[in-house]
Formats: sequence, C-alpha cells, structure tokens
Amino acid sequence: MRVMAFALLAATALLAACQQGTATEGAARGKPAAVNAERLANADAEPQNWLSNGRGYAEDHFSPLTAINAGNIGQLGLAWSYDLDTDRGQEATPVIVDGVLYTTSAWSKVYALDAASGRLIWSYDPKVPGRKAYDGCCDVVNRGVAVWNGKVYVGAFDGRLIALDAATGKPVWSVMTVDEKHPYTSTGAPRVVKGKVLIGNGGAELGVRGYVSAYDAETGKLAWRFYTAPNPKGEPDGAASDAIFRSKAAATWGPNGAWKESGGGGTVWDAIVYDQDLDQILIGTGNGSPWNRRIRSGDTGDNLFLSSIVALDPETGAYRWHYQETPGESWDFTATQPIILADIEIDGSPRKVLLHAPKNGYFYVIDRKTGGPISIKNFVPVNWADGYDTKTWRPIERPEARYELNGGDWEASPSAFGAHNWHPMAYSPKTGLVYIPAQLIPFGYADDKAFKFMPGRWNLGNVSMRNGGPRDKAGLKALKAAAKGRLIAWDPKTQQARFTIEHDGPGYGGLLATAGNLIFQGTPDGRFIAYRADNGAKLWSFDAQTGIIAGAASFAVGGEQYVAVMAGLGGSYGISSPLAPDPHKRPNGRVLVFKLDGKAKLPPYQRPVLPARPPAETWPETMVLQGEALYGANCGLCHGPSTFSNGVLPDLRRSPALADKATWKAILVDGMLEDRGMIRFGQWLKPEEMDAIRAYVGSQSRILAAEEKVQAAP
Repeated sequence: MRVMAFALLAATALLAACQQGTATEGAARGKPAAVNAERLANADAEPQNWLSNGRGYAEDHFSPLTAINAGNIGQLGLAWSYDLDTDRGQEATPVIVDGVLYTTSAWSKVYALDAASGRLIWSYDPKVPGRKAYDGCCDVVNRGVAVWNGKVYVGAFDGRLIALDAATGKPVWSVMTVDEKHPYTSTGAPRVVKGKVLIGNGGAELGVRGYVSAYDAETGKLAWRFYTAPNPKGEPDGAASDAIFRSKAAATWGPNGAWKESGGGGTVWDAIVYDQDLDQILIGTGNGSPWNRRIRSGDTGDNLFLSSIVALDPETGAYRWHYQETPGESWDFTATQPIILADIEIDGSPRKVLLHAPKNGYFYVIDRKTGGPISIKNFVPVNWADGYDTKTWRPIERPEARYELNGGDWEASPSAFGAHNWHPMAYSPKTGLVYIPAQLIPFGYADDKAFKFMPGRWNLGNVSMRNGGPRDKAGLKALKAAAKGRLIAWDPKTQQARFTIEHDGPGYGGLLATAGNLIFQGTPDGRFIAYRADNGAKLWSFDAQTGIIAGAASFAVGGEQYVAVMAGLGGSYGISSPLAPDPHKRPNGRVLVFKLDGKAKLPPYQRPVLPARPPAETWPETMVLQGEALYGANCGLCHGPSTFSNGVLPDLRRSPALADKATWKAILVDGMLEDRGMIRFGQWLKPEEMDAIRAYVGSQSRILAAEEKVQAAP
C-alpha cells in the first residue's frame, strides 16, 4: 500500500507540473524567453523549465522532475539529436524556456531549437576571428547563454557581449567587454540579475587583469565593474573595486613584479552566482599571472583577490566580503569552479551556505552572510597542504609546495588541471549530497630563474622538467596510470564521501541530479551514463560516438520529461591530453535529447584514420632534439605532448603538410590556416626553428608509420 501511495503522489505531482508547464508555455508563446526576476526567483515552481545555467539562482544543477527515475531509466532512449558544424569542445548546459532549448556551440555560436522535436528555430554565428583561438588557454568553447525579457545573451570568445532577439536570433545590441590590445577571451555563461547582465573573462595564462562587469540588459550600457587585481599604474579605475583596493587589497601585492606587465590575473571566467536571499553577487576568481608568485609580486603577499570567493552588491558592484581559498596562489589553483547555494542544517541550526570544490582539492562550506568558513576538508588526496588552521582559516602549506622559493622541481596532485575544474557539480536536496566530477592529474612546478614577460604568449614562470609529456609509448602508459577520475558523492554536513565511483581516466563530464534518484554524467570516450543518486549503482548508458564533458539539463514539454546534453570532446584537458581512448572515432558535436521510449538513432560513424605522413628528408639528431624542445614550448598544448594527439586538433604526424616543406611554411609563417585557428608563428620563431620542429615531428611520424605497419601486418 505504501508503494502504491507513493506512486500515486508522484504521478499527481508530475501531472501538476505538466499542467503548469503547458499553461506557462501557452502564455509565453507571444514573447519567447519571457524570463524575469520573479520567474528566476521561483524556478522551483517551474520544474518543466531550466531557466538559467544551473536551472535557478541556486545553481544546483538539480531537476525536481520525477517521470524519468531509477525504476524506469532502462526505458530511456534518444528522442532527437541535432548535428553541429564543429568537432571542437562542447561545454554548454542548455537553457530551456517554455518549450524552446537555447544553447551554444564552440566558437560562441548560438542555437534555438524546438525542445520536443529538435527543429531549428534559428541560429546565430558571431563570426569570431579564427586567429583569436590562440588566445584561449583551453579551446574555443562556450558554456551557454542567459535569457531575460525576450532576449538571449552570449559572451563571444573574442570578448563581445551580445544580446539577441529570442524570437529571431537577430542582434539587439553588442558591446566589447575587454581591451582588445590584450589577449582576453570570454567562455563563461552570462547571468542576468536585476536587469543587469554579468560577464567575466579569461586569459590569465597569457597576461591579463581580471574583472567582472555588469551591463544594462536592455541597452548594453556598462553599469559597474569590479577588478580582481590592482591597477598596474597605481591609479584608481573609477570602478566599484577602487575603495577596497585602496583600503586593503593593494597592500597584499608587492610594489614590483611581473604583475605590472601581466595584469596579475584573477580572471572571473566562470563562477558568477546571485544569492537572492542576501541580495548579493558571489564570484569565484582565477589564478595569478604569472602563476609563480615570486615572479609575480615577490616572495610574500596574499595577492587579493586571486583564488577567492568575493561578495558584491548587485546594484553597484561594491565589495561586501571575501574569502581567499589559496592565499599567495602559485599553482593555477583557481576558485572559478561552480558555486552552489544551499540551506543546510549544521550542528542543529539552519545555515545559508555556499558549497565549493575548486581546483586545490578542498571542499568549502562557507557562511554566505559573513564569508567565514564553516568547514573545509579535502575531497581528494592533497600534497600541497595539510589542512586548514581553524582559527585563521588559512591553509597549512607544506614547505616543498613553495617551489618558487625552495628551488625544487616539485610534482603536485591535485595540480593545474584541477581536482575539480569547470565541469558542473550538482547538489540534490533529496539525498543531501553534492556530486563532484573529480580528477587527479600530476603536474610539475619549478621556478623559472630566467623569466621574461612575453606579451601574447604563455607566461607561467614554471619550467618543470616533469611536464615534457610522454616521449614514447611507455611514458604514455605511465601517464595513463597516474591520471585518475572519480565521481564523488560528498556529504557537506559531515565533509565525507558517501560513495565514490572510480573512472578509468580523468576528464569526465559535468553532472545533473534529479528527484528521480538519478545522476547523469558523460565520459571522454563517448558514453552518457545514469547512476542511482543514493548509492551510485550504474543503471543505464548510451553510446554518443563522441566525448561528453558538458553538464546535462532536464525539462518537460507536453507532459513528457526530457534530458538534454551537449556532446563533443574538447576544452583544456580535451585538446592537450593524449589519453583519449580512441582519438579517431569522433564526429562533429551534437545536441542529444532523451525521453522514455525514445526511438531515434544516431547514424553509424567511423572517422577515417589518416596514415602517418613522414617526410622523405632526414635530419641530424641535434636538430631533432632542438625541435623537440621547440615543439613542447609552442605546439604541445594544442597538438598533444610529444606529438601524441587525441584528435580534437590535427595529429601533426598525420598531416599532409608535414611531408611538404612549402606547405609547412605557408601554415607556420604565412598563416594559411589562420581563419581556422592556426595562427602564424613567424613573429616568434625563426625559419630554422620552424624547420627544427618539422624535423622532430617528422621523426615522430616515422616512428608512428613503423608502428602502424607492424599493427597492420597479418
């Protein structure tokens, strides 16, 4: 009887949700994306919609819908798919409003699709210049849109904030949010709060100064700006951050250092959340520029507001409070990872908290009223600190972690790849658990004694010999063994893992939790998986034919629940790692949408495998070794360490250009492929240095050709 009663209640709740959804859809048809503050504040009253990046202001990536659940997940099938025009990384979480799905693709392209059928309503291409791809640390990705009052907002990769008419996709206004003389990029999803569109930026690795800006949602006029690093000229900016830098933050930076050339970093490239209960904006800030604090600002100093959570007034951008998770950041330990807001009972009392699992490997439960930590506990093994002092809430650093001071070549885990990176984590109020897509990838750090700032290039201040990448198959095997991925179900009250799912490798996708006792996650090798939310049991899997790293969303249309996810491998780890299981089996990206008893099928796909293309020439070993070093410094980030590509960007060992010196020159010197993201390197490399890179890649191609010949033999 109890089971029947529960089923009846669930059916009644779903019927109510569907009826409300149908009414809302009908009322909104006259004006698409008619989202306002009231709807966002009451997102739970519209479980059929996914109104913003994390569904509502809490950004918990949790759907209250229950029609798809742990009992019937085996019936889930593909409802429809929509093919995109690029195989670059797909990181957006779709926004679904009144039966329309809005999402973005690589290169900041925007799509509006009928959420039930996949029919294209409109698309918009901001035509980001291909050469801008070089300024991106982590692929030409985009994490989605914001919708408000009949408009759709996207942050284009080149720094433009663009408002589109939700009915037609036509631009309403566009504003450049960055100084185009510097290598800024924009990849995060905008947020709309009180009629203002908030957007940040990236680029700290190449040398920029971070900030977050608010623009009038109707006109695009700048309302306020808050900088997260000091003005290199020591002057006020006329910005909301002036007062706090004058009174406190500026003193935490050394009077001299590379920050005066590089801008200091601290970019707000992802986490922007509105706390409606306390009427405050919460932002997560990025790493220092350069990474190395000794070079950046001297041997001491916390360097506010790097690697911090900062609370701001939504009307003016004025500072309210901050908590710095990694003082004196020196490891690319950003705090830009997603922030979740929750009301949790702690020690018998309800508390308004923010939940955060950043790169540095610690899980933070922070009081949203004061910014003071309630508890901090590592969610993965950590070797840079031995916990936090509960009196000062500062990390107890291990001496060897300060590589910039001790002269060592130190290997960190977690590292710059992050114990948790940008991939959405999810919080279920049903289970009380936070689901974290975690990973452990070792990375080396050593002080760069000869550092010289180079505008427009990577400026890390790190010359570790541990990061040259695998030089042969044995090294590749060792790297695979050292890199681990995990799905951790974390209890924020007890600061303990309830259960952990071990993955074969890192780079797994973002998470969606639902009231149907489910969590969904994609994998780099192309699976979309559903687990039980209460115990982690694997229940269902779908072969997407391409890697999935984005977080999913769930919605309902016409009384039917759907789950949507973007498929397409890429991003920082995706383009630079050689660990993809099958680098050649990858079609263009797709939007995938599922429902119970879905009957759609993906077409069969087998990506052609290009043969190795070694040049006919041979080169002296000294030239090959020179080319190896130059390749590592200039090419490995995109085309794979030691030429071990994963296929997101071309495997140079298989490139037809490799065998022809004239074509090689046309690409590297003349910029023949600049419109596709491959910029010219003639401004940095001499002709003989580019020849040395070709010699090295050619020698690697010769090895590959021999290996493939052996593999092809009967």
